[in-house]
Amino acid sequence: MLPTITAFERSPDRGKGQARDMRVRWALEEVGQPYDVRLVSFGAMKAPAHRTLHPFGQIPTYEDGDLALFESGAIVLHIAERHPGLLPTEANARSRAIAWMFAALSTLEPPIVELGMAMLFERDKSWYAERLPMLQERVRIRLGELSRRLGGADWLDGAFSAGDLMMVTVLRRLNTSGLLDEYPDIAAYVARGEARPAFRRAFEAQLAVFQAASRS
Repeated sequence: MLPTITAFERSPDRGKGQARDMRVRWALEEVGQPYDVRLVSFGAMKAPAHRTLHPFGQIPTYEDGDLALFESGAIVLHIAERHPGLLPTEANARSRAIAWMFAALSTLEPPIVELGMAMLFERDKSWYAERLPMLQERVRIRLGELSRRLGGADWLDGAFSAGDLMMVTVLRRLNTSGLLDEYPDIAAYVARGEARPAFRRAFEAQLAVFQAASRS
């Protein structure tokens, strides 16, 4: 029996691959693990059956046998720990890769998501023009710190790892903001992640869902 993940029946990002199931799809593709996808509507996400899997009524979830998980970071870590290819075998390098996963989710993603939500939902507010530069500056601070740490390397800590996978999916949220243009090394880093065959397979799979929903 294949592991099953949940994804949006109609993704609000219109096939751009920014929904969090993309992280899980990519991880599964990197390790060569086939999987099934169960599509859920926004209504079904809030229904009791789905909330038994995800108490906050979101996606993705992950089911494999008697194991059910929620939160994309926890799911990717589970996959990485049970299949070779996403975590180094050397203990210290493995711990550093996991630290980068947490950094992506805890340090980079919050200001990036806050900026994205403001740009999407707050443009008509009287205080938007004053607030936007503050939100952009918070993101710039983190991008500058990340740029200095990356230092021109291909990946964050040696070979590609789950830390890079998580970081690239977070940074992709800035693709339409213009901020990545200010940091060519980070833009190139994101492009390297997007060029990986496993990423392309995952992206095409989620895009196919959006295209099918658009035709229905």
